[in-house]
Amino acid sequence: MTESLKFGIVGAGNIFKSAHLPHIMAAEDMSIVAICDINEERAKTLAEEHGIPHVFTDYNEMLEKCPEINALDICTPNLYHSKVAVAGLKAGKHVFCEKPDAVNPEEAQKMADAAIESGKMLMVMRNNRFTPASQYLKRYIEEGHMGDIYTGRCGWVRRRGIPGKGGWFTNKELSGGGPLIDLGVHFIDLAIWLMGNPKPIAVSGATYSKFADNELSDSIHSKFGEKQADGVYDVEDLATGFIRFDNGATLQIEFSWASNVETGMNFVELRGTKAGSSIRNSELEIYSETAGQLVDIKPVLRKDSVGGHGRNILHFADCVLRGESPIFEPEQGVNMVKILTAIYESAETGREVRL
Repeated sequence: MTESLKFGIVGAGNIFKSAHLPHIMAAEDMSIVAICDINEERAKTLAEEHGIPHVFTDYNEMLEKCPEINALDICTPNLYHSKVAVAGLKAGKHVFCEKPDAVNPEEAQKMADAAIESGKMLMVMRNNRFTPASQYLKRYIEEGHMGDIYTGRCGWVRRRGIPGKGGWFTNKELSGGGPLIDLGVHFIDLAIWLMGNPKPIAVSGATYSKFADNELSDSIHSKFGEKQADGVYDVEDLATGFIRFDNGATLQIEFSWASNVETGMNFVELRGTKAGSSIRNSELEIYSETAGQLVDIKPVLRKDSVGGHGRNILHFADCVLRGESPIFEPEQGVNMVKILTAIYESAETGREVRL
């Protein structure tokens, strides 16, 4: 059994600095051996600030020259997730990767296959599964209190919150798409996980790009990425859709970086035969009936200073170091990317896409 995780970091941007670095540095059984970024100055600055001994601009060189690394943490633009993950797994490293899994199902499948062939752990960030509301609701559902969950809806809408406009976020070649692949992976995944991971069989969707020339921002999320005034904006800023599953259940979706709504909100709403539930901006409510009356339940949930990102990284460590059963399976990631890709295809063709 591995005694500690010695990470090689690939990608030293904002998501690594804000959501990964603090939790790795705070853990007694995790450390950072090397950091790699195409922006060498950025990687050197982080290395000097946090005592990271090695800096690289090529992850293959890092893997070759730092054999003590036993895990990779991937925080690159989406296009490179699969390439780096497969290289790491083939080199015998465990891999933790930021979402989304990949930019298409073929690349996601390569990651899943490499994990099986290597026998190493592959986990992709699913931080919303680890919030107090999600953890409570998952147990509530598994104990049978909601009955048969047959439909739901989920989304994340922002009024003005386009990340890194003109940078890699808004460049389809690098990102794979706009808010559907950026935000949709969060709450489509959470809804499907809470529903018991039914298999998706068909989707339909529509996408819109209406705010490419709008410079207003009311969201901290627009600070992610690196804005480029002369950059590319060839992705959607709003996506809607509908997913059918093999058990007859359905899910409506809506994701936007910018749209004329009252306020930004993320949500997962589920309807069951015994109860319904709603998680809105991390606040959970349950709607049921007791003793002949309709009742609304608002659980008093524990406070969590670590947060979903940190809990997910700690869970990865528990799986690798202590043999805990992973909450995420790579095949779930393949199905997720199939859904996202099919919604984009449906938006282009105007037809339902069978999976």
